[in-house]
Amino acid sequence: MENSNTLNNSRKKSKWGKRLMIVIAILLVAFFAYVFICGRSYSVGTRTGIVIKISHKGYLIKTYEGELNLGGVSEGDGTIMPNHIWNFSVEKHNQSIYDDLTMSEGKHVRLYYREVIKNLFWQSDTPYLVEKVEIVK
Repeated sequence: MENSNTLNNSRKKSKWGKRLMIVIAILLVAFFAYVFICGRSYSVGTRTGIVIKISHKGYLIKTYEGELNLGGVSEGDGTIMPNHIWNFSVEKHNQSIYDDLTMSEGKHVRLYYREVIKNLFWQSDTPYLVEKVEIVK
């Protein structure tokens, strides 16, 4: 009698163990699929303006963040509408792009970027990731 109770208990434990392993496997697959999809490019393009800010910020995970002044628009009578500021990010492993942006601060530049579907917190604050910097003359 005691032997059959032990056998039933071990079967119940193995059922719960299998279910737990299946749930963990599903969660891992879902997590990696989410990370893969989030890193995909939604669009690519360029923006031209003056770099007015570039910084390395964050409490635990530091990211490179910047602002590009796209310029104001003249209304023809001498007045200028307010400037439009575009926020962008540079991926952590692109130190050379960060250095180029730092050196071109205050200059007219063209930034080549890609927009990701969803940026993850360790990537950047914005979905716009700059990949190349070109000084406009």
